[in-house]
Amino acid sequence: MYTKEMLESMEKVAAAREKNAALEPRRMTAEEKDTLLKTYHPDYKQSEFTLLSVGPNKGDKVPLELAALLQGNSRVDPAHTDLSHPDYDTDVLIIGGGGAGAAAAIEADNAGAKVMIVTKLRMGDANTMMAEGGIQAADKPNDSPAIHYLDAFGGGHFAAKPELLRTLVTEAPEAIQWLNELGVEFDKAPDGTMVTTHGGGTSRKRMHAAKDYSGAEIMRTLRDEVLNRQIPIVDFTAAIELILDDKGNAAGAVLLNMETHEILIARAKTVIIATGGAGRLHYQGFPTSNHYGATADGLVLAYRAGAKLLYPDTLQYHPTGTAYPEQIFGALVTEKVRSVGAMLINADGEAFMHPLETRDVSAASIIRECSDHGKGVTTPGGGKGVWLDTPMIELKNGEGTIEARIPAMLRMFAKYGIDIRKEPILVYPTLHYQNGGIDIHADCESGVENLFVAGEAVGGIHGRNRLMGNSLLDIIVFGRNAGRNAAVKTQKVCTGALSLSHVEAFAAELSAAGIHTDLVSPKLLPDYRRQQN
Repeated sequence: MYTKEMLESMEKVAAAREKNAALEPRRMTAEEKDTLLKTYHPDYKQSEFTLLSVGPNKGDKVPLELAALLQGNSRVDPAHTDLSHPDYDTDVLIIGGGGAGAAAAIEADNAGAKVMIVTKLRMGDANTMMAEGGIQAADKPNDSPAIHYLDAFGGGHFAAKPELLRTLVTEAPEAIQWLNELGVEFDKAPDGTMVTTHGGGTSRKRMHAAKDYSGAEIMRTLRDEVLNRQIPIVDFTAAIELILDDKGNAAGAVLLNMETHEILIARAKTVIIATGGAGRLHYQGFPTSNHYGATADGLVLAYRAGAKLLYPDTLQYHPTGTAYPEQIFGALVTEKVRSVGAMLINADGEAFMHPLETRDVSAASIIRECSDHGKGVTTPGGGKGVWLDTPMIELKNGEGTIEARIPAMLRMFAKYGIDIRKEPILVYPTLHYQNGGIDIHADCESGVENLFVAGEAVGGIHGRNRLMGNSLLDIIVFGRNAGRNAAVKTQKVCTGALSLSHVEAFAAELSAAGIHTDLVSPKLLPDYRRQQN
């Protein structure tokens, strides 16, 4: 199962385990971090980016793969699309069936609006379901939203929109309470106190979790609430274009049934984009921890409608994606593994960084070890990785800790004959999170009137790097706010005549810029078919 080189390296890791466990690795200085990121982090690889030639972000830098979709052709032919007889008519149309979409639906329903969710897969098929480690909230006596703000603002390189980050941290404790009351089974002490741990870049233990399947537990609860409320869900149906009215305001979407390919029209007074991330675009050829539908659809739809993007050039590469075995290449190994005691160790058995540096610094450090330092471990398939020394957890915390705190990780690797209580696991950065997204105001509305955004499709909440646990938090905080605000807005909206003139205008802009392509967007699903020679 392991190569000779891997076995020899594992012996070095085991021999140094007690010494490494006793270490207190120092934190990097700000200057060291800056140099490291500029040298090794994928966001700084200039050849993998280009400047946009059209649209609200003309002249801005974006990844090559995203630029191709933003400047692609619409899937809709306005001249042959009849908008006069909508198939669906609702107050609030929510595009996306993950955590943000579900939270938005619940609150819009609470506000008395008529709500409908449309999702290209099934309700709950989303990155929310894939999240493992936990959700942050400053609700302990030694903590405060102000300290949470400072951690997140610094961790995001001081680039977050202050009004969005302020909302995130101040509404976090109530978000935890809301989830708890809905029935999320958070880890608790015998007296009912929430168990909290550290995450990378946090100065306080504020990570609330449900073992190491926190996202699945939250999504289960939200989905049940949506179903119990009998909120209409149109699944296996993708939004392929936004509809504006004759005033240029969001007024619905053109939908595509993913099974029959039937085109459907949904009219709405307000629209919420909650389409999630972009990991399945596999920027720079990286593996991804994302679910199958994470193809940046919301960014494409909003951009063509005239919404501006913020920080579209920055992605998060989770430092610990599975590097071996190949069957789960890129699968997430939650940061919680490090928060409960495991350390990152190179091929020579050396602890080369503090285990709880921020994610961008951690990812860049691993890439450095595997490239310039030549201290990565080579997999049978020719890849590289470093060890995450999981046996160290029980050396520090006692037998049974792994099964009690990270049971999903234990089961995932056990399927391939790896007992993480006795053997370290091999990891390498995996494409994990879309830091950039659609620019929104404090009320979650974009630059396009009546178009709201929540969840990973938003840009600016976290700046240019996100701390662990703040994504599950933002889907709740901004999902709820988007739902409430979109519902309130419907009370004074008078929708005009439906139009796709913006699609025609964007096509003309592409032509004028000399962009001629066969690519259509949004992408909707990744294509993993083998190419024929």
